[in-house]
Amino acid sequence: MKRSARSLVSATALLLAGSTGFAADIIEGPTGDYCRTVGTSNLVLNDNIVDLKAQVVKLMDESVAAANSSEWINSSRPVFVWASEAKVACGMAYGYLKTNYKDEDTLNKCECFHDRMVEYMH
Repeated sequence: MKRSARSLVSATALLLAGSTGFAADIIEGPTGDYCRTVGTSNLVLNDNIVDLKAQVVKLMDESVAAANSSEWINSSRPVFVWASEAKVACGMAYGYLKTNYKDEDTLNKCECFHDRMVEYMH
């Protein structure tokens, strides 16, 4: 009984010590925005659903191609990570667009993650 009480106290102390308001990131300090541009993406500004679907599909196809490419899978650059994120976000955005709903959050993420993917390719 005493041992379990000590374990509980130890576990509680560890939890309290680790809850100083910081994320469990390896690198300390503030994290920056993933996207270089702050604000609304170009996709969100497009009001033509047909054109918007075509743009999202283009970004999604490029992201899928990069995520399936052994060049980027085996690369030390984070292209594969951003391609994977972009294909999911663009797929979600496209799913919303198929119901004629323009979800700004997924459109912003789609463009942002695709831009990051392309940035690391060059």
